[in-house]
Amino acid sequence: MTLAARNLVCSYGPTRAVDGVDLEVADDSILAVFGPNGAGKTTLLKALSGERTPDEGVVVADGKAIRGSDPEWRCRVGLVSHRTGLYMKLTVMENLLFFGVLHGLAKAALAAEEALAAVGAPELARHRAEVLSHGQRQRVALARTLLHDPDILFLDEPFSGLDPNGAEALEAVLRERRSPGRIVVLVTHDLRRGLRLADRVVVLRRGRKVLDDDRAECEAEALVGLFTDSGSPA
Repeated sequence: MTLAARNLVCSYGPTRAVDGVDLEVADDSILAVFGPNGAGKTTLLKALSGERTPDEGVVVADGKAIRGSDPEWRCRVGLVSHRTGLYMKLTVMENLLFFGVLHGLAKAALAAEEALAAVGAPELARHRAEVLSHGQRQRVALARTLLHDPDILFLDEPFSGLDPNGAEALEAVLRERRSPGRIVVLVTHDLRRGLRLADRVVVLRRGRKVLDDDRAECEAEALVGLFTDSGSPA
């Protein structure tokens, strides 16, 4: 499997949130995307996942241009964003069963139990979503995303609000996702965790790519410098 972006441009009025970005994510790997606030990271993730149609350029998976509305594509991807997508009046299990049915899972209850166990939160099953902490909702949102075992997992600041145990559980989940036929794209401000997980690193600044390199070539201090340096984009 491969996932690639070619000359992606995404604008909000006169502002180019993503400005001519090219990248490629290889099979069996984790791509970490870093950058300062307003760099275009979230917009890039939305374009790659199909949630947002780029104004210019194309996203290609296995050589085929993606369409976010394509049911086949939606079955292949999972997205964790700033919105948890949970129904607050339902219990965690009711939420997961609902999404399991939407995905056409024959054993939605079993998939829900396994997903909650994977994120270290089986005890939350009977709790209504409205009473959960931010970190607990993050765990449940990840469980919802894992329900249908997607080929490509897109994560936008997934460590936000997690306690140490939750962060460790998420790291374990992401390491398990590094396997043939799967890809993880991770947007995070947590340089330490992101570098620990990543196989490849991209840094965005003002919508443009200023670094795209193997993890082995990247150091946290140098990446922080790229957040403010005005050198030519890569």
